[in-house]
Formats: sequence, structure tokens, C-alpha cells
Amino acid sequence: MSYGRCFTAWRAAAGSHWDDYVRHRFVQGMADGTLPRQGFLNYLVQDYRFLIHFSRAWGLGIVKADTLEEMRACAATVDALINLEMPLHVRICGAEGITPAALEAAEEAPQNLAYTRYVLESGYSGDFLDLLAALAPCVLGYGEIGARLAQEAAPDTPYREWIDTYAGEDFQRACREAGALIDRAVAARLGDAPEALPRWQALERRFATATRLEVAFWGLGLA
Repeated sequence: MSYGRCFTAWRAAAGSHWDDYVRHRFVQGMADGTLPRQGFLNYLVQDYRFLIHFSRAWGLGIVKADTLEEMRACAATVDALINLEMPLHVRICGAEGITPAALEAAEEAPQNLAYTRYVLESGYSGDFLDLLAALAPCVLGYGEIGARLAQEAAPDTPYREWIDTYAGEDFQRACREAGALIDRAVAARLGDAPEALPRWQALERRFATATRLEVAFWGLGLA
């Protein structure tokens, strides 16, 4: 599974943090069906709140973009978040008696605050590349997790709808487009050999920090 050159390099540079994220105990619990349902719901409620801020961060990408093509790509990702991911949360939570009003009113956990504000701060204080490096682990990591679990998960896992959403063609296409956006944006700003520049190491650190925050976020479903 590859979502582009830059993602592949940043993923490798993140080292063990990446495996801690995509093979977290929470993720494996969804795969084999052992994840407690209440933990999953706790995660979904927090992730709903997360997606509100994450959509704003991708919206900030429109402001930070240099070209209309970049603006369109960011707008398409906002659309996927709002109209594909968030309805999944509303649907699953609604079946468990958690209303949209309750989702809107949920208090954000400290891990949620830390992650979402880090991503937004990356965009506010940095440039388009800083923002993309902070955004990438969530979008592309979920794509990788969904694609893997679609092959490995137990047939009777109760988390099949979640898995199928992130393994599905709509989300996988969004991942491919996000990876291509990152590659184009890096090439336009840093040239064809960005790995040789100090700026590249700063972007790797952005990506790795966001990955570590993803690891902490999964813990919300295990508390």
C-alpha cells in the first residue's frame, strides 16, 4: 500500500511510532472483535469531535495553498471528512442511543485537545507543507489500517462497518489524492530532491509528532 513518495519516506522516518499507531492494541481489537464496545463508543464520540477540528485544519489548507489545484484538493478532503467519515460516527452512535446532540456536546479529552490543536497550530504558524505533514498521519494512516484490516479482520468482527468505510474505494481514493497532493506540494516548493534539505527533516518531525499523538488518541478507547 503506497500513497506517494513523501508519505512513504515520512512513514519510514517515524520508525516504531508508526507501528505503534497502525498496529495499536485498539486497532487489533477491532480486527479480532475483542475490543470492548464501550471503549469503541468512547473513541467514536471523541473522534467525532476530532473530525470537526480536523475538517477546519483541511479548510485552513485552502488559505495556505498556492494554487487553485491545491485548494480544490483540500476542499475535496473536507468534503470526505464531513460527508463520509462523520456520518459513519453518527450512524453507529445513533444505533447505540447516542444522539447527534450528545456528540456535539461531548467534552473533548486532553488527548483530543493536544492532537487537534497541534495540527491547527502547525497550519497557523507554519506553511502549507507544515500543515500537510501534520495532517497526513490521520488520513493516510486510517487508509492503511482500513486496507489491512479488510484482509486480516475476523469475518464476524462487530467492527466491520468501520473497517469497510476506511477500506472502501471512496476513502482509499481520498488517500491516494491526499498523497499525490503532498508529493506535488513538496516538489513545487522544495524541488525534486527535498530529502537533502534541512526543511525536510523539519517536516519529518511534524509527521512523527502527529503520529505519536495518534497513538495517544487510540488510548481513549482503552481507558
